[in-house]
Parts: sequence; structure tokens; C-alpha cells
Amino acid sequence: MSEAEETSSNDRILPFHLDLSEIRGRVGRLDKTLNNILSQHTYPSQVETLVAEATIITALIGQTINLKWKLSLQIRGNGPIKLIATDYFAPTQMGEIGKLRAFASFNKSKLNLDEKNPFKQLGKGYFAVLIDQGPETEPYQGITPLNGGTLLKCAETYFAQSEQLPTRFSLAVGRSQTKNNKIAWKAGGIIIQKMPKGTQAKPNNNPISDGKLLSSSDLLAGDESESWDRVNFHLDTIEELELIGPHVSKTRLLNRLFHEEQPRIFKSQPIKFGCTCSPKKVQNTMSMYSSKDIEKMTTTTGTVTADCQFCGAHYIMEPTTLGFDTKKNV
Repeated sequence: MSEAEETSSNDRILPFHLDLSEIRGRVGRLDKTLNNILSQHTYPSQVETLVAEATIITALIGQTINLKWKLSLQIRGNGPIKLIATDYFAPTQMGEIGKLRAFASFNKSKLNLDEKNPFKQLGKGYFAVLIDQGPETEPYQGITPLNGGTLLKCAETYFAQSEQLPTRFSLAVGRSQTKNNKIAWKAGGIIIQKMPKGTQAKPNNNPISDGKLLSSSDLLAGDESESWDRVNFHLDTIEELELIGPHVSKTRLLNRLFHEEQPRIFKSQPIKFGCTCSPKKVQNTMSMYSSKDIEKMTTTTGTVTADCQFCGAHYIMEPTTLGFDTKKNV
């Protein structure tokens, strides 16, 4: 892909490797994908900001691992914003595009609209990463407390604590006015990771048992620490508009930041909004309930309804086809 093509093509994640410092990374932007996700709901701007941040974080993480099916973020708190949930579905065959979806749960009456940092409205809680590689595999979950004042700091702590992998994020999200006088969201981000020499990162399945949260600096020493600090120094020079684009292409941005680190840039990967809900999946979910439970869910019109939290799809079902003890399932 040429730089001109890339500049006009957001909703892509661009992998790169810094040969001098042995650091891998991804740079990505979300435009139409993010607006499609947010348009499924009507959220206050503070909630939209957190959903946008969580979505770009998910997109960046999802393409750094050998994912066969789904990566999810679950951010839960005891504040007015109760939950931010995101899913990234990896392509399962050649030619497919990775898919993103997200939703939020919040108490509108308790939101502090004057609070400038939306993260504070999460309160106390946790940041969880769930990796599901599909049927006949056991899902992996890593959890870290909500800390550091931003979602990106939580993500960095997760990688240091659960994966023993020095990681740094740089993010920018914002709204702009289109030519049609509509408000559109944009998001951009970079992730860099210092890979262990000759080994894979080892997950720590009990990350917060000792009460101390690790950071990237706790995992590095000597030359590795020096090269990590040098790359982070360059990353600190990035400007918000460079991250969001589109006037500076992702390739040009990487060369500006890291030209001294001998960057190798690979083929960008497209990403789009997509939901996997379906009538069959909803019906399977309903199979955990008894016929008495289904009866309580039945509306005055004699049907059972369900809505997808991610895409808003509305399903209308016959009660006689639902439940684990219906004739169909006996």
C-alpha cells in the first residue's frame, strides 16, 4: 500500500518492528468503525470517550497476539459508569477483516457532567483482558485493578503484571465536525512492547496476590532498559493530531518517531464494526432458563423479546421454543 493510499485509509492497524531496540508495535486509527460502534447507542460524551479509548486499546492489543477467535476487555467499576465492554474478533480465514464491537452500562442520574476526567467516574474496580481461542480451548483471563488515572495505564499495568511484558500505549480520541455539520469521532493509538530475548512472555495467572503492581521499569535492566527509555523518549514527542490523522500517514509518523531505531513496517490490517449476535445464539442463551422463567419473560403480546447490548438488534421469539425443559429440548 502506498503512503497516499494509507493516508486516506483509516480503520487499519499497522504492525512494525524496531530492529535496533528489539521492540515491536502497532499503530492504528479508527474512524468509520468507531462511529458505527458509537452510533448503536446514545451515550453522554464522558461515556463515549471511555468507549472510544477502550475500543482503540482493544484493536491494538487484538493484533499483537496470535488470536484465533476473540479478545475482550471488561472494565468494571462501582462508580456511575459501571461497565465498558469491547470485543475484537480476529479473521478466521484469508480475506476476512477483523471486527470490533463495544457497549457501556452506566447510571445517568449519578454521572458528574462537570468531571473532566471520565476515568474517575468508573470508581474502584478492575480492568480485565479475556482471550478465547474458540471451541475446545480454555479461555484465559487476566485482571488488574483500575489504577493510574487512565485506561491506557491500566492496560500497561495488565501487560507488566499478567504477561511480564514491558508495554507502553499512546492514545488520542476526539470529536470533530464533518462537512455535513455532523459530529464524528476519531481515535488513534500506538502500542510498543519490549519482547524477551529468545523467549515468549510468561503469563502470571495470579497478578495481584502480593498487593504490588508491576510497571515496565520493574521488568527491565541494563541495555534493555536504556533502549526502552530511548524509544519512549521519542514516543513522548508525538502530538494528538498526528495520532488521529489523517494529514500525517501512519508510515510517515513511524519514520518521524523512530527513524533512528531502524523501523520495519509491515502490511496494514483493516478493521471494521461487526456483531456476531444471531437468533440462534439468543435462543441458545435462553436454553439455560426453565419454562417458568420464560413465562415470566413473556410479554402481554405472547412473545419473548431480547436486545443485543452491542448492536441493538431486537429479537422476538415464541415462548414455546425457549427454555431447557420445552418439548423441543426434551
